[in-house]
Amino acid sequence: MSHHKSPLRGALLAAAIATPAVAAAQSDDAKPLDSVVVTATRTATTVDASLAAVEVIDRSQIEASGALSLPDLLRGRAGISIINQGGMGKLSTLFLRGTESDHTLFLVDGVRIGSPTSGLAALQDIPLDQIERIEIVRGPRSSLYGADAIGGVIQIFTRRATGSGTSGHVRLAAGSHGRAEASAGVDLRGARGGIGVDIAHQETRGINACSGYMDPLTFAGAGCFIIPGTHLDRDGYRNDSATVRADYSPNDAWRFDARLFRATGHNDYDGDYSDNSDIAQEVVGGSVRWTPSARTQLKLTVGRNIDDSSNYIGTVFSNRFRTTRDSASLQGDFTVATGHVLTAGLDWLHDRANVVDPWSPFTATRSNRAGFLQYQGNFGVQDLQLALRHDNNGQFGGKTTGGIAWGLDFADGWRLTASYGTAFKAPSFNELYYPGFSNPLLHPEASRSGELSLAYGGTGWKVQANAYDTRVRDLIAWDAALGAPGNVESARIRGLELTANARLGQWTVNGQIGWLDARNRSAGFMHGLRLARRPQHSARLDLDRDIGDWSVGLTAIGEGARWDDVTNTLRVGGYGTLDARVGWRFAHGWTLQANVNNLFDRRYETSAWYNQPGREFLVSLRWQPQ
Repeated sequence: MSHHKSPLRGALLAAAIATPAVAAAQSDDAKPLDSVVVTATRTATTVDASLAAVEVIDRSQIEASGALSLPDLLRGRAGISIINQGGMGKLSTLFLRGTESDHTLFLVDGVRIGSPTSGLAALQDIPLDQIERIEIVRGPRSSLYGADAIGGVIQIFTRRATGSGTSGHVRLAAGSHGRAEASAGVDLRGARGGIGVDIAHQETRGINACSGYMDPLTFAGAGCFIIPGTHLDRDGYRNDSATVRADYSPNDAWRFDARLFRATGHNDYDGDYSDNSDIAQEVVGGSVRWTPSARTQLKLTVGRNIDDSSNYIGTVFSNRFRTTRDSASLQGDFTVATGHVLTAGLDWLHDRANVVDPWSPFTATRSNRAGFLQYQGNFGVQDLQLALRHDNNGQFGGKTTGGIAWGLDFADGWRLTASYGTAFKAPSFNELYYPGFSNPLLHPEASRSGELSLAYGGTGWKVQANAYDTRVRDLIAWDAALGAPGNVESARIRGLELTANARLGQWTVNGQIGWLDARNRSAGFMHGLRLARRPQHSARLDLDRDIGDWSVGLTAIGEGARWDDVTNTLRVGGYGTLDARVGWRFAHGWTLQANVNNLFDRRYETSAWYNQPGREFLVSLRWQPQ
């Protein structure tokens, strides 16, 4: 396979050029890029006031991006590396700031999601048509959320309407590889509440996902099994999803909210034990909020996530993985003085797994109870955040984590922040119990991270640099000698992120560059080797412009080479891609958009032995009155 270095260098250069450019240019009619986020502190704060490295992707950015999936939308962003096994709907894992793929906590509308068996969230099964906005919080957040938040937290908010009256939207799309999409939604809102529903369908014939061949002398590995003469077919995918929501406020003090997201589908892939799956993802949650005064708010939230996958070889049943994750949280926010907020809460989590397999069935349950406390204070030009949490895990006992962050506004538009936090992660059920491929002696992973950030911005533009250092103890990785997962004694991850965004007249510019050094620091022959599947360099540049009723845009993404195994013997080359898009608002509420992704048809892989789609196009028609 050939590896193209010039696109990566071009993307890095373009993002580097854009960074000082947006810092030097301002526009009188530029709009502020600031927005409110809730994920970083579990309370509402603005992006500029946050003491964490946060990024918000709203609905307008999703529509303008031309991204074909949620993993595609997140690809190339600072600190994020996406591993995809063969295109749309195939297993996609996310590495945030060099931590493991199960070290990022995912939430949907405040409900914790993810499979307790694999430890992963099925990002590939959450359609973009169901998403209103995404909040990305980089850095440890176990002191607020408990286990899994070593690398950070990503929260997905499903579609919703604001204001009052009736609103709706419809979208139809068709593209390469037999891709077809359709979605629609409607909201009915009054002065005190409303109801809404969104439905979506997407399908594709897919591509031939697997490029490896099973050879007695050279095993393809990575779960990609092709026996010569078989599995040289397209691997299709289908997804049907719906979101239902309702909220009601009988008065200004009380608010009730309920939501349901469900996606079902079918996925084809290449394998010897199973080669297709029926999947189901469900997130249901509700909350009650009581605000007796401007200084006090109490909120009770409950939720359930179901992850269900029935797997087959042809039409013959192979196994079924069904997990449920129940959660509840009681949180109180108290303004003790102007600029000083105290947050206290209790969390409860119960994981349950049922694996039906003719050869290796198992069941498992685990509960976790926790209490947390957070203080946020403003002292003029300085901000302070302190957080402390204690988790009582039913299997591994007590774990206390904490975090401290400090910010200073100085000069004109400059902001300096520094933070330190600890985090932990309990082993997944598969790592502990899956017969023949598990290790019941695994220890929980623990981390400590420090970060220093410097930001400079003005009206409608901002540049920020983040430097971080993370040490992980007992990192869980596959041990080929054991044929099972094992604890890596020590790992060190260092990185630097540079981001810049601006509105320059009719142009929107967003550039991101990442540098990462993630290494095994354990004693022995693997000391100093790079952790698998983490590229050392990455870059993304998004350029969009409105020209009357037309809009145009480009997205350049580049990532460096990476190792696909812990012994650094299987290399996956770097790549660079360019996406282009054009939109036409030809009537009130109507938009016709065309996207061409991977414009130059580059061949590349993000995981060894798995193909990525070449050039793809998508044409969509959207109706959404403002």
